[in-house]
Amino acid sequence: MKRLKWPSWMPVDPYIVALLATVGLAALLPARDTAADVASGASTAAVSLLFFLYGARLSTREALDGLKHWRLHVTVLACTFVVFPLLGLAAKGLVPYVLTPALFSGFLFLTLVPSTIQSSIAFTSMARGNVPAAICAGSFSSLAGILLTPLLAAALLGESGGGFSGDSLVKIVLQLLVPFLAGQFLRRWVGGFITRHKKVLGYVDRGSILLVVYTAFSEGMVQGIWHQVHPVRLLALLGVEAVLLAVMLTLTWYGAKRLGFGRADRIAIQFAGSKKSLAAGLPMASVLFGADASLAVLPLMLFHQMQLMVCAVIAKRRSRDPQEFVSESPRDAGTRTAVGTATRSG
Repeated sequence: MKRLKWPSWMPVDPYIVALLATVGLAALLPARDTAADVASGASTAAVSLLFFLYGARLSTREALDGLKHWRLHVTVLACTFVVFPLLGLAAKGLVPYVLTPALFSGFLFLTLVPSTIQSSIAFTSMARGNVPAAICAGSFSSLAGILLTPLLAAALLGESGGGFSGDSLVKIVLQLLVPFLAGQFLRRWVGGFITRHKKVLGYVDRGSILLVVYTAFSEGMVQGIWHQVHPVRLLALLGVEAVLLAVMLTLTWYGAKRLGFGRADRIAIQFAGSKKSLAAGLPMASVLFGADASLAVLPLMLFHQMQLMVCAVIAKRRSRDPQEFVSESPRDAGTRTAVGTATRSG
């Protein structure tokens, strides 16, 4: 039987379709009462499993080797956890004229989450950039985000972040950091199994996130928070996010040039420094925002799809640029020989 494939001409990521279908399911059949308790418990376990797998996949040797390129990683971290949040804070001037307070909280939260790993690697490889640097930058960002995102949320969101408190920080540590560290510790024994079954465990990753989305949006439906959002506000949110993405893509590309990075490094910085991780953000939002998580993650979901579509176009254009072959350094040239191995390890 011939296997069905997602049409290449479709501009929408099939996983985004799955996310939207999950939201629709939560709208039609939200979990209530006992079912809600079961879904919440399963969601908590799924999040812990998700971060355990993250820890088990990250090669400690790769992380240590990546530290040699510290200027690039510091640049990406600064974009992710300094520039992005500053732009998010600047958007407060749009409240209440363009964004509602609730949508602004979600918008600010999306600026606090770490960068992506998989899509940054894929687009950097497509554009013939520094793939190993993209792997390390995304991994370092995800690791730093486990601590920095809740701390930044506590400082910048305060009570608007679903009543963030010391208990929320403890939950972050227990549900995210402890499983991640356990995965790192057990990697010696489970790393081979995870590598051999990477495709199957990838479904576990995505299934875990879908469960988190269903639980969060079910709580939102039960509480009726969707009546607070007007379609015009959603269009305004899309416009604000488009400006945010355009600013970050411009800053990462031309800013990296001013800092003296070569073309391959600039590509890695642009793709790793301009993105936000839906996979890391959704579980964190479920802990930080509680019952308000469904509305809080909406800006992140929209931004995630937007960044994929825009960065895919940019990566394809960069892949056709002949200057990449003329101006690359010996280190950049060696990057392409490591693309296959590096991508598999990401």
